Amino acid sequence: MSEKKIPFSIKNWSQDDQPREKLLYKGQAALSDAELVAILIGSGNRTESAVALTKRILASVDNNLTALGKLSIKQLMTFNGIGEAKAVTIAAAMELGRRRRGEEAVKQNKITSSASVFEIMQPLLGELPHEEFWIIYLNNSNTIIQKQQLSKGGITGTLVDVRLTLKMALELGATALIFVHNHPSGTLKPSVADKQITQKLKTAASSLDIKVLDHVIITEHSYFSFADENEM
Repeated sequence: MSEKKIPFSIKNWSQDDQPREKLLYKGQAALSDAELVAILIGSGNRTESAVALTKRILASVDNNLTALGKLSIKQLMTFNGIGEAKAVTIAAAMELGRRRRGEEAVKQNKITSSASVFEIMQPLLGELPHEEFWIIYLNNSNTIIQKQQLSKGGITGTLVDVRLTLKMALELGATALIFVHNHPSGTLKPSVADKQITQKLKTAASSLDIKVLDHVIITEHSYFSFADENEM
């Protein structure tokens, strides 16, 4: 009779190998990324422990947590031992991490440079697979009154409503605007359409004595500032 195989559940490991116990005794910082993800999924498959499985998943994305967060539920489920429930748990944890970064950026509410625009908006836009166009509405001291998504489009572009942009500015009492959109392709070079909409919005805002300070294009790791490059 062949030996019955059972899943390698965390509760069946020796205490030294159990991520939950390691976290309790040594703290979260003592765990590797694979051990932390292993706690999320709880068990591996018939041939791998949870840690071995998560090491393999992380290896598939070059051990990059940002890349892990981009995997879809279906992509996660291609790994033996990752069903829908485990895939959803991993996706939820990655999203919580992204939102935490966003909350930390919100604490900064004054624009001092294009770098501060990137710091505030990258958690919102940097990892999106589609393009979005946002407006940052500012008062006289360049403090953020509101951030507003104006449009959401496909990877090839997005439509911007000039009238809606200025209507919101007047309602908020904004005296300055910064335009922000992302390039999912990763390229920082502004397109002809990017330049055209910048000038169109700038001209329209100027007629209402509202300044356009910058247009910032954001990718996952960097940004392009129209103001910094003297293209405003």
